[in-house]
Amino acid sequence: MPAVFLGHGNPMNALDRNRYTETWAAFGRSVPRPRAILVVSAHWYTNATAVTAMPHPRTIHDFYGFPDELFAVQYPAPGLPELAEQVADVAHPQWVGCDTDSWGLDHGTWSVLVHAFPDASIPVVQLSLNAFKSLDYHLELGRKLDALRSDGVLVVGSGNIVHNLRAVDFSGRPDSGYDWALRFDEAAREVLTRAPAQVASLDAHPDFAAAVPTPDHFLPLLYIAGLAGTEPLVPIVDGHCAGSISMAAYQLGGVCPPSVDGTGAPGLPDRVPADDSNM
Repeated sequence: MPAVFLGHGNPMNALDRNRYTETWAAFGRSVPRPRAILVVSAHWYTNATAVTAMPHPRTIHDFYGFPDELFAVQYPAPGLPELAEQVADVAHPQWVGCDTDSWGLDHGTWSVLVHAFPDASIPVVQLSLNAFKSLDYHLELGRKLDALRSDGVLVVGSGNIVHNLRAVDFSGRPDSGYDWALRFDEAAREVLTRAPAQVASLDAHPDFAAAVPTPDHFLPLLYIAGLAGTEPLVPIVDGHCAGSISMAAYQLGGVCPPSVDGTGAPGLPDRVPADDSNM
């Protein structure tokens, strides 16, 4: 089964149709139907490593200040408690807890899955990000998840390579990035398309502090890089919005989705203007 990292940006992407959401939809159509989906979302950033293990995870609206239409979105995918047990097994000797009642599917998960798998019929499990662990820990845990791919599990990392909300500029840079954001995104691209397992070395990049002021949105990328190891990741969409948000997405394995320009060419779509609501 392939794997993918998706830059999810603004929660409004759940309702919007733009070059990013169309790429997510094209990815969903291009992969074999998964037995289940395991999502590592930037928005379950907590003090432990855990997986959702309830049969019917709730849709979490973990934001405020957005239209009622967004709060009305539901993604009623079933859970898969046995997959939670599998994740705990492959992570051994690292401990992974099973959450049966507290979390669910946050917008890092459902805002992309409503486009990639809109019928919500495939079981979905979330894996938390342990805030107390190093970059190398997350990279290694991602590597261990590779065992799930041969059992029909699609692993999705959902975050943003560059994510600095304090620096956003909606009016001046609706669909472009600051110089430092562009530099860091390009440095990440060079690593991910050459030697993904070296992605943790990006913490030495001079723009890391500006691009990754908090690790939560960066860490999901490490799981997909860990799965890849020495196999290059393929960019399937790129772009920036609000100056300080990268919307880049990368795929591991499988047949890359066709370009959103309709040419059917695999790989990175042509750059076209992005919707100014993306963050």
